[in-house]
Amino acid sequence: MSRLHIDSVTKSFGSKKILQDIYLSCETGKITGLLGRNGEGKSTLLQIIFGTVKGDTQFIRFDHSILNTLFDRKNRITYLPQQSFLPKNTKVKSLISLFCDKKNAEELFSLVLIQPFLNETAKNLSHGEKRLIEILLVIYSNSDFSLLDEPFYGLSPKFIEEVKFLIQQQSKRKGFIISDLQYHYVLSISNDIYLLSDTHLKLIKDDKELQFLKYLPSS
Repeated sequence: MSRLHIDSVTKSFGSKKILQDIYLSCETGKITGLLGRNGEGKSTLLQIIFGTVKGDTQFIRFDHSILNTLFDRKNRITYLPQQSFLPKNTKVKSLISLFCDKKNAEELFSLVLIQPFLNETAKNLSHGEKRLIEILLVIYSNSDFSLLDEPFYGLSPKFIEEVKFLIQQQSKRKGFIISDLQYHYVLSISNDIYLLSDTHLKLIKDDKELQFLKYLPSS
């Protein structure tokens, strides 16, 4: 089991503070949900963990190794951004070997879900199809942890259920941190839930606490 430890993260843009004294922990074998309203800083936090944004202060550790650069995160953390990242003219089957080791690539090639798209390029796919391919590449990527930012946005209900199942299957070997405004999907598969609100992150015990904090409506 490996652990990803995030501590003392702060971030401001100009005079506006986005994140303050953030602590977050995730282990391989677990799915961690990150909730929060739009604009609270969830994407910024994921980008800091991945290494493409620098916090004003931050301490990020993988097991006993402190992660300072993108190179430190190689094969340890992969990231699904909200923006599409597929090259327009590369076939899907060629992208698999870039993200996956041999074992994971074989698993991904065998998925019925991806087989209709293997010989397609991104320019010939719909938005939902591109998003599906991006999610699958990151889920099966050669890393110990995957960060998923809005993975369910733009997917059909059928794809969402299949993706949820695959995330749960892959969580047996890696850890996930998932953020999505469609909170019910995140809640349904997460082992731990954190709520980001007013620059602070709080570990949530149950749905009642989310209701008390006015993130969920009272039942």
